[in-house]
Amino acid sequence: MAGVPPRPDFFDACAARQLTWWPELGIGFYPVEAGIEPYDAAYFERFQQQADTLIGRALMQARVDFVSGHYQGGLVDVGIGSGAFIERRNSVASETTFGFDVNPVAEAWLRQRGLFIDPYRERVPAVSLWDVMEHIPDFRALLARVSEWVFVSIPIFRDGQHVLCSKHFRKDEHVWYFTSDGLIRAFDDCGFDVVSSNRMETDCGREDIGTFAFRRRGEGRSRASRCTRGLART
Repeated sequence: MAGVPPRPDFFDACAARQLTWWPELGIGFYPVEAGIEPYDAAYFERFQQQADTLIGRALMQARVDFVSGHYQGGLVDVGIGSGAFIERRNSVASETTFGFDVNPVAEAWLRQRGLFIDPYRERVPAVSLWDVMEHIPDFRALLARVSEWVFVSIPIFRDGQHVLCSKHFRKDEHVWYFTSDGLIRAFDDCGFDVVSSNRMETDCGREDIGTFAFRRRGEGRSRASRCTRGLART
């Protein structure tokens, strides 16, 4: 029979509540149970405390500097933590940084400041995903809404065994796991080229974190200026 046969039930049984790792791709997936994610007031407050440290302040400045080295336009920070990156970039950048978050406390923080934008409902020129992409089951749907730039910090692994031994293997939050090549491959599949990458967050004291700038290929870039003008406070 031609074509790919249906996936056997035994595969689903093996993959349930287990890490699936594709060594040929450098990509792993863990099926986080819906509804157990700890996105609440305590989660927001923890990020506030982390941002108000020497490492936290250094990270925010490094992220602002990294973005400005590539792009100076309007940006949507997806998964804002405590909003520290937004505050830092808005204090120095000429274009506004907005935000989006599934945590109700973070969303309220954004709406109180007129900075909430839902990138799933409108096309945006650029997004930042600081410690966020690994949380999003269907990240391709988000990337499809971005016209030009994506800035990412994310845990980077050598292989599947590294994932299992890592502090970043979080069964209540992290869905996706990547090697550096695996992440670049995932973005390539979504129409983005890697422009630069570094270990600046690891240099600041974090463990196994890579930082990347990706830019969309082709005609999608031509729409970025129109999208920048279209960013509006809600």
